[in-house]
Amino acid sequence: MRVVELASRALCVLWLALLLAAPAGAGPREQARKLHDRLAGVPPSAAVLDQMAALIATGDPADTLAAANIAMQNPQFLMTSVKNMVTPWTNVERTVHADLNDYTALVIGMVRDDVPFNQVLTADLMYVGANVQPAYSPTDNDHYLQLAAQRVDLSNPALFTPVLQSTLPGSQLTGGDTAGVITTRAAGEAFFSAGTNRRMWRFTTLNYLCRDMELLHDITRPVDRIRQDVSRSPGGDSRLYHNACSGCHSGMDAVAGAFAYFEWDATQMRVVHTPGSVAQKYLINASNFPFGYVTTDNRWDNYWRQGSHANLDWRGPNSGGYGPKTLGEEVAESAAFSVCQVEKVFNHVCFRPPNSGQDGDTVDAIAQVFEDNNYSMKRVFAEVGAYCMGN
Repeated sequence: MRVVELASRALCVLWLALLLAAPAGAGPREQARKLHDRLAGVPPSAAVLDQMAALIATGDPADTLAAANIAMQNPQFLMTSVKNMVTPWTNVERTVHADLNDYTALVIGMVRDDVPFNQVLTADLMYVGANVQPAYSPTDNDHYLQLAAQRVDLSNPALFTPVLQSTLPGSQLTGGDTAGVITTRAAGEAFFSAGTNRRMWRFTTLNYLCRDMELLHDITRPVDRIRQDVSRSPGGDSRLYHNACSGCHSGMDAVAGAFAYFEWDATQMRVVHTPGSVAQKYLINASNFPFGYVTTDNRWDNYWRQGSHANLDWRGPNSGGYGPKTLGEEVAESAAFSVCQVEKVFNHVCFRPPNSGQDGDTVDAIAQVFEDNNYSMKRVFAEVGAYCMGN
């Protein structure tokens, strides 16, 4: 409770400082308009503006959060703002100019229903249109293209509904195999296609730890899980392997084993799950280093729990496990996961990254509030919106 109180007090002090420093003329109505525009992506109606301005005028941080929650009741908060934030997470190009898909839909639904966001990498959950044809299919994206084309109101639970991912038509997954966004069709097409499934890990760290592989480089980690396809003397120089290549592959290959039973089938245009059978891509180019690691199952180990990246504060119960669900738990239980979600919302709502000591303190405080409020992303949007309202 002491941590929660300190975080809340810190946020109150920061908000008051920003309000006092706001330009003359940036009164409650201007602040309310800005808050609504940033959260919903559209201007408020006159009635909503009046309601939000009256709350902000009290100067009570709790009322400012209430004003933010009013803004988030606008359907465009989900259909425009959240959608535009999430869409780049779903593709290699990291572009917002991509179609609505099951990955984006899952995150939108989780935000709408305030599903604890630490389940984004583990949940047996999907969202579909209640009356939209064609129905969900594991071999195409037509269902979500129709959701977008028909402008279905994703904020309406009667029109956009949760289902178990494992019960979707044509699913090859049990509830224990599902791993939230990792096992969506869109993620499979983007990150399980071609390659060696290392890409799925790279984009998991980008999207949920806010770190690319270069920032997880550590040549002190064990190299026993590095696969056979990685040359130990690239270009004939073993120093390059020891001082560069191993720094990424030691940790990455150890965790990417979680995806060993997954493959993208370009003929069927779907994710294929083969329990007990390792995807052939894990065994390619074995002659590069025959004494390298041979993948035999979907075991993963987190070697970053020690070394320089222990500071990500891995707090899950296990440093290793089997399959993507348990790996998703490991990522989502870290402190870095919580900070990353706040940083992403900050970039999206404030139109800039956190770039000052005050910004950094605020991100850390909101990350604590995020965890203490059952990983509520709505609360993160409200807190960030209130903070950035005055600047």
